[in-house]
Amino acid sequence: MQERHVDIAIIGAGTAGLSAWHTARQHTDSVILIEGGEYGTTCARVGCMPSKLLIAAAEAAHQARSADGFGVKVGEIDIDGHAVMARIKRERDRFVQQVLGSMQRIDKADRMEGHARFETPHVLLVGSHSRVTARCIVIATGSRNDWPDFFDAAGDRLVVNDDIFDWDSLPESVAVFGPGIIGLELGQALHRLGVRLRIFGNGGSLGSLEDDALRDYADRTFNESFYLDPEAKVEAIEREGDQVVITFIERGTGQRLTERFDYLLAATGRRPNVDTLDLDKAGLALNDKGLPYFNRFTLQCRKSDDIPGHVFIAGDANHELPLLHEANTQGRIAGDNAGRYPALRAGRRNVPLAIVFTEPQIAKVGANREEMEQRCGGCECIAMGEASFEDQGRAVVIRQNRGLIKLYAEHGTGQFLGAELFGPRIEHMAHLLAWSLEQRMSVNRMLEMPFYHPVLEEGLRSALRDLNAALMQGPAITERCMEHGPGD
Repeated sequence: MQERHVDIAIIGAGTAGLSAWHTARQHTDSVILIEGGEYGTTCARVGCMPSKLLIAAAEAAHQARSADGFGVKVGEIDIDGHAVMARIKRERDRFVQQVLGSMQRIDKADRMEGHARFETPHVLLVGSHSRVTARCIVIATGSRNDWPDFFDAAGDRLVVNDDIFDWDSLPESVAVFGPGIIGLELGQALHRLGVRLRIFGNGGSLGSLEDDALRDYADRTFNESFYLDPEAKVEAIEREGDQVVITFIERGTGQRLTERFDYLLAATGRRPNVDTLDLDKAGLALNDKGLPYFNRFTLQCRKSDDIPGHVFIAGDANHELPLLHEANTQGRIAGDNAGRYPALRAGRRNVPLAIVFTEPQIAKVGANREEMEQRCGGCECIAMGEASFEDQGRAVVIRQNRGLIKLYAEHGTGQFLGAELFGPRIEHMAHLLAWSLEQRMSVNRMLEMPFYHPVLEEGLRSALRDLNAALMQGPAITERCMEHGPGD
């Protein structure tokens, strides 16, 4: 067995692992990157990019169908499923090649292929061919799809997002389980491309929305186009021939229906790829789900004796924020601290930002409401402002006038705290709000920024004005918040 001794070993060559490798190399040349699967990030292969290619095709079909609303006659729309999937795979492969190209710039001596697992806290076994001893180790093994056991009754008709992008054509029907980010994005796109669709949820969640009024508004809006039940009552899943048979109680009518679909798409979440690392031999403190406890500002894992150790964890593997930009940031922080270990630096974490590329789009900026309230010590110091897009000028012009946004700020200081948004082209407004939150801007200062006319951002200005009117500002309200404690 080959023996290697390095300063830093990084397990996983995805977004977080690559970011960690490049940053660690600023401290030492003795860094090895270990990959147990295919090179090429989740984003490029089966995530962000191929999903947006599918959504782009769906948007083109939708725009053609809705052109009549502008007085433009385009005739019958014909979806060529083979051509749609051919373009997706062609462009997907190009994105993957770009990632592989950057990978090839890493010297072969600094890369190792094979499944890694801990033998001791400082020693990794890689496949059956190598033993790597490292001063520090970064876990960046990503995540994989996860689903309830009763989905297994669908057999090979059970698919996940990874499988969709290898289809040669579009199926006739799909049942989607999970109205989260992946389920909503892929479900709406497939529907717009002519696939018969039903989306089933559990527990009432919808995308990343937390506000009840926003969630209800989005629920009604999506149901105008396709069947969506966030609290579905599914009684049975069976396999018959080449189809999956689902028995459920139909929302609205209460009728028991049995329908057949070509596929069951499981979009019910992901689980970190840490269960095959033999973490019990790494000497780490693990929670009840088998994940290491870690410091979110240093990404340093805690040892079983509660002392910070030499292992760091970044990206989807730590299950904190499974988003590409977060994986990149976390990889950089973990790689930097592994390089300077035992000296550490708290890395700068950006404000939370999440976007769902449905239409209307969904976005969330900043902390959730519970975290906002904790910041205020439990007192009622959060103001809320809102605006609808139903009468917003530019939204009416482009016939995308469905949407509702809610903004939050702190009484006393007037500081902007965060937002939940559902509306047209929200991805751009979400970035403006995230930048404003990063700059710790007040609502007054945000309203001093220029707003062109006519643009969708004028709807954002309306919400800011509503928020500003709701704010109680000044020393008196600040002192009141400070005097009251949790539960007051």
